[in-house]
Amino acid sequence: MEHGLGRRLARADELDSALDPLLVEPAQEALDQVGGGPGSTARGVEADQLAAPPRVQRTQQRSRPLAVAFVVDRQPETGVRPAVGELPHDLPPLSDEAHEPEHKLKAKVAKVEKKGAVSEELLREFFREMLLVRRFEEKVEERFRAGELPGFLHVAIGQEACAVGVCRALDDGDVIASTHRAHGHTLAKGTHPNEVMAELYGKLEGCSHGYGGSMHLYDVERGNLGANAVVGGGLPATVGAALAFKLRDEPRVAVAFFGDGATNIGTFHESLNLGQLWQLPAVFVCENNHWAESTPARQHLPIEDLSKRAVAYGMEAIRADGQDVEEVYRTALASLDHAREGRGPVFLLLETYRLTGHYIGDPQVYRPKDEVKELRETQDPITKLRERLQLSDEEFEDADREAVELVEASVEFAKNGTDPKPEDALKNVYA
Repeated sequence: MEHGLGRRLARADELDSALDPLLVEPAQEALDQVGGGPGSTARGVEADQLAAPPRVQRTQQRSRPLAVAFVVDRQPETGVRPAVGELPHDLPPLSDEAHEPEHKLKAKVAKVEKKGAVSEELLREFFREMLLVRRFEEKVEERFRAGELPGFLHVAIGQEACAVGVCRALDDGDVIASTHRAHGHTLAKGTHPNEVMAELYGKLEGCSHGYGGSMHLYDVERGNLGANAVVGGGLPATVGAALAFKLRDEPRVAVAFFGDGATNIGTFHESLNLGQLWQLPAVFVCENNHWAESTPARQHLPIEDLSKRAVAYGMEAIRADGQDVEEVYRTALASLDHAREGRGPVFLLLETYRLTGHYIGDPQVYRPKDEVKELRETQDPITKLRERLQLSDEEFEDADREAVELVEASVEFAKNGTDPKPEDALKNVYA
């Protein structure tokens, strides 16, 4: 099986030819209408960025990137879709399984485990992808301190298993919404390091064509609905995507990443409430690193077990060790299957650790002096997986060399990229 880094290398020479520096050009508008083929209804609907690509089985699905497929409206009527307020009345009755006293999510996790442990080959793929995220983040920190990257940057060092474990469990067609700490999620979802690094350098070749930067990484073609600088900002978009999937009767799931601090935000509660009320195919992934920026959990959370946030809405909740990529992967598979089968959303709580500051340059005066050092020695997910796989020094060096080469190449790609024109600064601005 070809591992993730090999797939990325295979795509490196495709980036220039695939570049589309602007989202919509006048000449493209005719192509961006839904139902452009014979027999389609002329309803003036814009291109569907969430349209499902052809379904691919999980054993075949790892050949990212996704291609956006435009679909014809499935409704034979010419009228409008039901109003959101009519949703509980117009859709088929909800399966009563989700309302039984004995919830079945834990049984589903056990079922996944019965299939046997994740293969060593797959774990080695996970290791390489996690190592790529780590080396990418370290290079970003280096280039930021050298004065080459603008703005604030938040790296995911220590949280690589969360990103890789969840994203590798997704089916093609599933979508994610990320946070301000988005580099790892974006790489794990299949965006090439060249495109991510170019975005951090503000180049047209970036995944957001230089408009977004570190905290606004978008790659809709690969199912990434975008990062968000607003805490909890991706949650409503996830609910909207999940609602679209349900109304279209598509076997797809929308996934929201967020931190423990976001569970205090209004949009978190609104999103979980609507998701559970409408039994949407969504998975809410809380990466609990125990810090809301510089505020420890004990100062902003009245409860210790964040899964109780979901219990308040009658939602299925499951927790996992966010430093164990296999455990993350298996629980993510179970959560996604539960949502995909129409049994409602799942709150997936990943207990993880941020092995760095909130942002690059954070003095971390709010933390005990030796805490980060101790955590790096005991809670590094990459070290844990390397020890589990019993990788020799030579095997580690081979994987590390490959990751470093990809990252170094991404920096060169970004530096040689195209600077945006000042007159284009207001393009794609809608308000």
